[in-house]
This record gives sequence, C-alpha cells and structure tokens, in this order.
Amino acid sequence: MSTAQNQLKFAWLEVTGLCNEFCDHCYADSSPKGTHGTMTVEDWVRVIDQLTDIGADDVQFIGGEPTLYPNLPALIQHAHGSGLSVEVFSNMTHIRDELWETFTGCGVKLATSYYSDTAEDHDQVTRLRGSHRKTRANVEKALSLNIPLRGGVVAVREGQRVQEAARDLTALGVGMVGGDKTRAFGRASKGAAPTISDLCGHCAHEKCAIGPTGDVWPCVLGRFLNIGNVLREPLSEIWGGAQMAEVLANITAEHGEGAQSCAPPQFLPMCGPCGPCVPSVGHCDPREANSEPATATISAPA
Repeated sequence: MSTAQNQLKFAWLEVTGLCNEFCDHCYADSSPKGTHGTMTVEDWVRVIDQLTDIGADDVQFIGGEPTLYPNLPALIQHAHGSGLSVEVFSNMTHIRDELWETFTGCGVKLATSYYSDTAEDHDQVTRLRGSHRKTRANVEKALSLNIPLRGGVVAVREGQRVQEAARDLTALGVGMVGGDKTRAFGRASKGAAPTISDLCGHCAHEKCAIGPTGDVWPCVLGRFLNIGNVLREPLSEIWGGAQMAEVLANITAEHGEGAQSCAPPQFLPMCGPCGPCVPSVGHCDPREANSEPATATISAPA
C-alpha cells in the first residue's frame, strides 16, 4: 500500500510513561515508576510540525498519564496553533489550573476511563485511593466548562459494576460512553508475548503512535512492532518506509486486506459508538456478531 493510498491522518503522542495509577490491565505498563523518556519538548514540537506537513488531522496526547508531563500545555498550544485537532486521554485525577485554561483556550477534547459507579470498585482497578472521587469531580468540571468528553468503561474484573459505571457517566451528562474488554498487552498479558493476531488489524492504517523514546509503532497496542524512530529519521521517511511496509504486510497477512475487527473504541477520538460492540462489548469483531460473549459486557445505558 502506497503512502498516497494510506495517508497518515492520526497520531497518538505518548509523551510520558509516568502514571499515578497502577492498573493491572495497563497496555503501556505505565506506573508511578515510569519516566518522561528521552524525547525533549523540541523533539515533540518537531514531530507535531512533521505531522502537520504530512497532512494529519488529529493528535491524541496519552501516557502514562499525560497531565503529569510538565510541558503538555506548550505541546497542546503548538498542535492547536498548527491546525491539528487535539484530544487528551487522561485518568482525570491530576488536572492543574493551567491545563484547564489550555483545554478551554485550545478547544481540546478529553477522554477518560471509568471503571465503576462506586469508589471502592473503581479504586480497586486503579490501585489509587481517591481516584474515583477525583476523576468523577473532574468529569463534572469538564462538562461545566463545555469541554467535549468521551468516557470509556473497560471490563477488567469479574463482578465489576460496568453497567452501573456507564449509566453513571451518562447521568453526569457524558454524551459519548463506550466500552471495551481488557486487551492482552502490557501488564494485562501477564507475561505472555504479544502477537499480531491479538491486534484489531487496523494498525498503521492512517494512524501511528509515537512513544516517549521516539519509537514509532503502528498503534498504541502494537508497540512490539517498531517501524522507526523520530530521533533518527523524519516521520515522512518512516511512514511508508521499508520497516513500516514489512510490518503492514505482516498485519495484512494475519488479518486480511480489509480488517474486520473493530478498532478498540477507547483510543480513537474520531470514532463514535458503533454497532454492535459499543457500548456493549460482548465481542469486538463483526464476524462474531452471532456468537456468545466470552467476557463481561457493558450494556447500553438505560
């Protein structure tokens, strides 16, 4: 597939591996022991400029917890000034005043994960006492400031109050509530090696992810498939280069030319709820539409 056929439209910018939570299912294996990596502010600014030159439309700042990255306001302002649409995926426990001002001033969209309507259940997932209270309060604040907000409920534990969590977000006024199952990457893999078959198949199709050490991946979950490094070569050479072509060929060989699996709805700001798996996540592949769900599901809010 040529770059003309596969234009780069969206990029996840993983600005830090540091997170104040320690969720068992974290695909990025981020934690309080994580770091901001080796990418400098100037490196990230250069990447944003390269994305603009390539013709990208959207970026999503992620982590780790991106609000813990001290230069996030400057990067948001630069991306916004470059004409990119910006979303920040945050656990929303640590949003300082400067960030709220940047969010409103730059038209930032927010997305967050929410695990239960109860503090006990939610905090058990995040392993951070008080996280539910802080996340819920900041969801309310974002809505009061008219900041567009997506909420996602990941089914992590047996007996988790996922249905109630989705209803709680809806009751708060969150207009877009999606769901997902636990994906077997990072800590959720419990030591198993990741495989291409575990991916949804949409990786490297109009999207890529860039990590805090400059590595470029076909998506945030496909970080075991390195297609280059922006500290060594321009993104324009990485996108459509030999490494990417090889990775894309391997993904296509596993999933076919037209990937059938749904992209994980947690991660894409341009994707709204779609049938049949969001906000009900009994299955994440249209070919399995008539099969029984193998894991916990999230029902559509009543």
